[in-house]
Amino acid sequence: MQQLATRHARSHVGGDWYAATAVRTVPVLNPANGEAVGHVELIDAAGLDAALASAAEGFQVWKNTSAYDRAAVMRGAMGLMRERRTDIARLMTLEQGKPLAEAVGEVTTSADNTDWMAEEATRAYGRLLVPRNAGVSQIVRREPIGPVAAFCPWNFPALTPTRKIAGALAAGCSIVLKPSEETPLTAQAIVQCFIDAGLPKHVLNLVFGDPRQVSEHLIGSDVIRKVTFTGSTPVGKVLLGLAAQGVKRATMELGGHAPVIVFDDVDPVAAARQAVVSKFRNAGQVCTSPTRFYVQQGVYEAFAQAFAEAAGKLVVGDGLAEGVQMGPLANPRRVEAMESLCADALAQGARLLCGGQRPEGAGWFYPPTVLADVPETARLMNEEPFGPLVPITPFSNLKDAVRQANRLPFGLAAYAMTKSLSRANAMSEQLEAGMVCINHFTVSTPSSPFGGVKESGYGSEGGVEGLDAYLVTKSVTQRTAGADLEP
Repeated sequence: MQQLATRHARSHVGGDWYAATAVRTVPVLNPANGEAVGHVELIDAAGLDAALASAAEGFQVWKNTSAYDRAAVMRGAMGLMRERRTDIARLMTLEQGKPLAEAVGEVTTSADNTDWMAEEATRAYGRLLVPRNAGVSQIVRREPIGPVAAFCPWNFPALTPTRKIAGALAAGCSIVLKPSEETPLTAQAIVQCFIDAGLPKHVLNLVFGDPRQVSEHLIGSDVIRKVTFTGSTPVGKVLLGLAAQGVKRATMELGGHAPVIVFDDVDPVAAARQAVVSKFRNAGQVCTSPTRFYVQQGVYEAFAQAFAEAAGKLVVGDGLAEGVQMGPLANPRRVEAMESLCADALAQGARLLCGGQRPEGAGWFYPPTVLADVPETARLMNEEPFGPLVPITPFSNLKDAVRQANRLPFGLAAYAMTKSLSRANAMSEQLEAGMVCINHFTVSTPSSPFGGVKESGYGSEGGVEGLDAYLVTKSVTQRTAGADLEP
């Protein structure tokens, strides 16, 4: 528990907290006031080499550990996450900004995902084939792919690392985890849960450092056999290029710009209020966040006004303060992006329904902002905002809605709201996204695959697909004992 109590993050390599020869540290800042709440040490090249060597050793141990024993360790870590969820959540709010209740929920969901994947570890089935020739057996084995390099962003500092850790460990892989240096304290606390649960010391290695240096060093190593990344599409393309040089399997969960199609057979006020709750979760800094709202003309004005009214009533402030419903943005880059995207939309004729003005004072705050009549040419309709900025535009018919929803290169999540079964079926078939939700906004559960299509990436985390991502297939044919071996 020693590392859980501290606000000084450092890499964990081969069972020890790593100290570089020449220690470089950077501050961890609280988005609510810009003040330092801790520091993180950046690893050096020698530390990365040590992490790779550790992962290679850990793989030999962990792949030969039974699935039932692996699951037991994972369940132990899950139990510790639940016991410590309030402490971990507080660290998360301090370094990332989301309201404490959201942070507690994220840690709980992280434990749920670990729990489900621990059970799935015991179901990594192969299969027995019907042989074509007498005296020959044919089987298909499912085996762990090898050491994994995992890269995580700052927006879900518990959930994203845990998804990758759980999938890798359940399959029998070792892992080198590289979280964001902006939110290292949460990741360190999560890793501590696995350490305290008795995970063998070389199986899970944690590294913090310069993103480019770390990614090139890890992915370029012959030790790493699988790369998993959650983050922006441009960075994902770079990492895919590095992985391709070693012909390494990759899972990429990249950017999104999720469309929401609202048909005229729904209650526009109820639909708007439901959408607001999801849209402003984590201040809109969610890759699956409902973002582009296409509303059928018959309910357009009523929906837009109800959405703006509900958004304008949200309580914005420090995530640790009582009653706060939306915290600050994670860093000043996001605030600048909101200001730029909003100004561009207004310059192109959009109507500002609420928000749009950065408040004075400390912290990286930006209010829930709703824009109506946003033209297709506005940057906001083409670039993922990743923040509390909402464009709403009308459509006339289903064909028009589908065209607008599918026109971008992104395909992570998509949503539709309708009472019509035929429209719901059409949306589930025609929307180009890895995850489609009809009449609600929960895109992911522990048992469901999480991933996108087009430039939103490929491969899945969660569900049986999440385990499969860390397994390789081996076909084995064998002449049975007693068979005639003469040519």
